[in-house]
Amino acid sequence: MDWITPALDTALRPENIVTAIIAMNFLAFAAFGIDKARAERGAWRISEGTLLQLAFFGGTIGAYAGRAMFRHKTRKQPFSGQLHTIAVLQLCAAAGLIGYRHYGEELALLL
Repeated sequence: MDWITPALDTALRPENIVTAIIAMNFLAFAAFGIDKARAERGAWRISEGTLLQLAFFGGTIGAYAGRAMFRHKTRKQPFSGQLHTIAVLQLCAAAGLIGYRHYGEELALLL
């Protein structure tokens, strides 16, 4: 189990995280385009669950861009609400992380 810490240190470097987020956004964007094309042809579709998972795991910007570019799933409920919820949760998590990085020591002193 001694290998876990160095592996996590490597995986969680900022450049690796940025690369992963860019890849997830590209995948989400492409998935919306592919699903739209399949919908127009009446072919097998990508599930809404898969599209939402791509957004949840870092592809929210790509999902919104794909919705706008391909005009796909823009009026579909509850899908739109779920995508908005994912975006809000990610914004809250990012704000919490930024706040913790800036004020973590001060907060620890208060506790």
